[in-house]
This record gives sequence, C-alpha cells and structure tokens, in this order.
Amino acid sequence: MSDKNSKQNMDSRRSFIKKGVAASSIFIVPRHVLGGAGYTSPSDQLVLAGIGVGGKGESDLRNASVKGRERVIALCDVDSSGDGSVGKSIKRFSDAKLYDNFKKMLDTEKDIDAVTISTPDHTHAAAAIYAMERGVHVYVQKPLTHNIYEARLLTEMAREKKLVTQMGNQGASNPDQLQIQKWISEGSIGVISKVNVWTNRPVWPQGVAMKQPDAALKPTSLNWDQWLGPAPETPYIPEMHPFNWRGWWNFGTGALGDMGCHLIDIPFKALGLKYPTDVECSIGTVFTKMWSADYYPEGCPPSSSVSLHFDATEKNNGPIQMTWSDGGIRPFHPDLLPADVSIEDNGVIMIGDKGVITCDAYGNDPKLYRKGEPVVMGEKVKVLEPEFGHQRQWVDACKAGFNSAEHKSLTSSFDYSGPLTETVLMGNIAIRSYMLTEEGATGRRANYIGRKKLLWDGENMKIKNLDAANQFVGRTYRKGWELT
Repeated sequence: MSDKNSKQNMDSRRSFIKKGVAASSIFIVPRHVLGGAGYTSPSDQLVLAGIGVGGKGESDLRNASVKGRERVIALCDVDSSGDGSVGKSIKRFSDAKLYDNFKKMLDTEKDIDAVTISTPDHTHAAAAIYAMERGVHVYVQKPLTHNIYEARLLTEMAREKKLVTQMGNQGASNPDQLQIQKWISEGSIGVISKVNVWTNRPVWPQGVAMKQPDAALKPTSLNWDQWLGPAPETPYIPEMHPFNWRGWWNFGTGALGDMGCHLIDIPFKALGLKYPTDVECSIGTVFTKMWSADYYPEGCPPSSSVSLHFDATEKNNGPIQMTWSDGGIRPFHPDLLPADVSIEDNGVIMIGDKGVITCDAYGNDPKLYRKGEPVVMGEKVKVLEPEFGHQRQWVDACKAGFNSAEHKSLTSSFDYSGPLTETVLMGNIAIRSYMLTEEGATGRRANYIGRKKLLWDGENMKIKNLDAANQFVGRTYRKGWELT
C-alpha cells in the first residue's frame, strides 16, 4: 500500500472515531475470526498520547490503554531521564516516540485521537486547550485547571468543539457513590443543611519559605522552561519537580486542589449543587518570631477552614453550608453520629434533619445513621478494573463519539467537572484574599481587606464586594503561554 493510501485510510479511521458515526449497512467480520479472542483491529483502536507520564500520569495512560487494547504512539514529559515512573511509561510503551514539548508532539503526531494530561496544575489548561484546538479528546487530572477562568474556558471549549472529556477524579466513577445518591433521593436523612468535608493534606512542604532558585542544581534531563509553562520566568527552584510544586500558588492549588475534586465531588453531585453564593475562610499561621506571623504570600498556608453557601436545589429543599478543612483539622461529631465512630483523615459528613450520611475519600464505605436505628452500610460493589474504570470509560466514550450514550454516562466530563472545579477553587480565592492589605503592607498593624465573606456571582465569575479578590479568578500568563 502506498504512503498516500495509508494516510488516507488513517484519516478516515480518525474521522470515524471523532464523529462516532457507524455505517450499519457494512458487513463486519467478527474480530475473533481475524485475530483471535479479544483481538482489536488497528482500525478500531483509539490512538493515544500522554502529556506528563510520570507519577499519576503513568497510571492514567496505562489505564487508558486498557491493557494494550488501545494504541499509544507518543509520550511527552519534561523529564527525559527515564527514571522512576516516567521510565515505567517509556518501557511499557516502547514503540511510542518521546517528546519534552507537548506543542511539538501534537503538531508532529497528526494521528493522535486523545491525550491524557497529568502535569502540574498550572499547565493543565495550556495543554488541554492546545489539544482541543486540534480536535483531540482530553482526559485531564484534577483539579481540572489552576483557576476559575481556565475551568470555564475548558468547559465551553469542549462543548463548542464537540469533544469527549473527563477529569481525573476517579472516585466519581465509584459505584459506592450511587448508594449515597439513592439515600438522598429517597429522603433518608431529610433536608440537608450542613456538609463537612476535610482532608489531612498537605503532606508536602507548605506554609514555609520557598527554596531559593539555583540554576546550577537543575538536572540536565529536565526541560525547566517547559515545566514553568505559563508561570513567571525564574531559574530552577530545587525540589519543585516532581511533587513539591503543590504548595506554591504559581504552580499548584494547595490541599483544596489536591483533594477537593475527590471529596467535594460527592455532595456536589448527590445534592445537585451549582455555583456557591459566597465564600469565607480562616487560615492557620506559624510563628517563628514573637508576635510576628510568618508571611509567605507565594505559598499556601499550613491549614485552612473554608465556608461555602449554596441555594436550595432540585435534590435538596433548603440552603446548604459546606465547610472545608485541611491541614489535619477534622470536623466534630454531629448529634446523630455515634461518639465512638472514628473520623478518618479524609471524608465527608452530610447532616440532615433526620439523619447523617458519612463516607471516606472517593465515596468509599458510605454509612447512614438515623436516630434510634442501627447504622445502614452501603452495599459494597466490587469493581475489578483499576480506578473504577474511570479512564477506560472515557476511552470508550471517545470511540462512541460526542453526545453518545457512553459520553453522556461519563461521571466527570467537563460539563460537570468544570463547575465542580470552579467551586473547589472558590476556596483558594478566599485563602489568597485573606492576606490582601489596603496598600500591600504586612505586619501587626496592616489593614487586611479580604478577611470577610466574599459574595460570588458565579455566572459572571466575579466577587461582588471586593474587587481586589478578582485578580485570583484568573492569572497573568508568561509571554508565549497566553490562553485564547
């Protein structure tokens, strides 16, 4: 077959997958006749690539490949050393071409149908938009984006481009969540007025001074310019890659960004929540000098408590206050939760006028408590595939096409996970506003202007009563990394 004909066939196959259109009149020979049981014809394979293939990116791409059922042709990672989990991806997908620049990869590899994006938070949007502009389906790790403006942009773009999307909060596909949703829809705990959500994160350096940049310490295998992405240009900062970036605002989104999309997802979906009406916070401080709190505005605090209010919804006939806490701060037992029930490191408590629902991270181990009745345990559904099939379901939806039944059944497509991420990142607007002063001054006598309840216009992405806080809705982008 000529190269021209091969290219035409590939273009036809790619168009078929993207549009999800099947010609029912074509006679198809069963695959087992062609290649044995379980065989997938190359023309039926999704052509995949990974952007960020170490750490969580390694398992995201591995799960999306569905044990080799789909074809991975390209890998992109800023670390080309081949060490650690990046090396695992390189070894597993040995035929895939390796890049350290996702723009170059997407411009070169024209046959890519879909990509997994598992980079630090600050480059999620840049990579996803570049892929979607080229008609490529995307799976993006949580939080979907670094800020609210980016989340709205990705949500609208996916709809406009008719692309199949999924955020990487795999607990959204946990069948245990269906039990929680059933209890609420049946009114088992009545009208819910309060929700407590908490985590033991951060488990990385946070609330401390950032290490000083030192270009001499940069590994030769690390493309630092690509790692920085849209963040301000700076020489290499030791220990920021591959994980400690989470606690610094230029790169990460703190404890909320790490666990909020896993935990807040549970009540957000079960209660049918929309944009919050307001947000307020209190943060932990550290004193290494008498009467002078340490002040590191470039980083997240060691702990925080955030309050969000929501209007009544179709699933809950009353307003709700959601309280988030991190840094190891756990909620107290509500009245209907027995005193001897342990409150774990991560979890959710939903408090109604007739009872209480609890669960662990990802919606695991749901329990229902009602006064004078024995605890009701959620029926444990055994899921045999990794991460509840979250990546595999996205792959199947990509192959079925936009607006297909498979697409509509996804548990965290951008139509849902975009607004969820916006809600999660509302807490960070409050946390960052907490240290705002009238003239940028700090110290005991500083006039802090952001230590109040911030009123939110969700549709227009705007804080209504403190304009200075709106700087945190988006961000300033480094030249060459602006988003359209």
